[in-house]
Amino acid sequence: MYSSSASAADSPQGSTDAPAGEDRTRDRVLSMVLEDGPISAAELGKALRLTPAAVRRHLDALTDSGLVEVKSMARQASGAGRPARRYVVSQGGQARLGDDYLHIAVDALRDLQKYGGSEAVDEFVARRFEDLETRYARELEGIDSLEDRATKLAELLSADGFVGYTREAGLIGFNNLNQPINPALQAAMAAVQLCQGHCPVLGLAKEFPQFCEHETGMFSRLLGVDVRRLSTLATGGHVCTTHIPVGRFYTANAREKRVRVKSTRQEKLR
Repeated sequence: MYSSSASAADSPQGSTDAPAGEDRTRDRVLSMVLEDGPISAAELGKALRLTPAAVRRHLDALTDSGLVEVKSMARQASGAGRPARRYVVSQGGQARLGDDYLHIAVDALRDLQKYGGSEAVDEFVARRFEDLETRYARELEGIDSLEDRATKLAELLSADGFVGYTREAGLIGFNNLNQPINPALQAAMAAVQLCQGHCPVLGLAKEFPQFCEHETGMFSRLLGVDVRRLSTLATGGHVCTTHIPVGRFYTANAREKRVRVKSTRQEKLR
């Protein structure tokens, strides 16, 4: 659980006068915006069982303290009408959630780049992710399903402070005309998105893109499939999103199995 209290106290508009119960509820609102943003006030109220007035009060306080900001997004159903107001954790909020000593690491990497060049920085980041990959790989052993591996990876990322979660992608949300979708196409296009709502090394990743590059490579090796980065917090996104082509993975495996079976039969006929 991320706390808004310390950050509010550091903000010019922030206040620590809210009762303890209010602080706990506000922290729940902040955590949900962090994990599920962009999210609407109505969705927050429904999930947390809060009245519209209570949701607005907490969102206003988080916005005033600079932790949360409003994103205006086009409505998906028809695109008509006023843009929907949805809430995300701001870049300033990301910077204030758990990176108190990050400036020391940034200064160290700047010196490393100054005296050793970009290759030295790349080698340092690569070693960091090698250690992380070894630890994660042990936890993923014995998990065959790509979806289950992605879910477990999200759990491991959350334990390390990245607020990881997965969501379905593929053709979902693209069939606005309510036309039937070919089942084979739908299966082939099935995908999962691995999301990270927070980055404990955001300040580093903003200045040194090697962090995002090596992390993406690590995801690909751990999952056993080519993945694609759709957005990152370091480049201004509200969440880090990695596209995992589940359908392509199973289609390729099925094709390989058919080829192997065919080859075995041909050998028997010789």
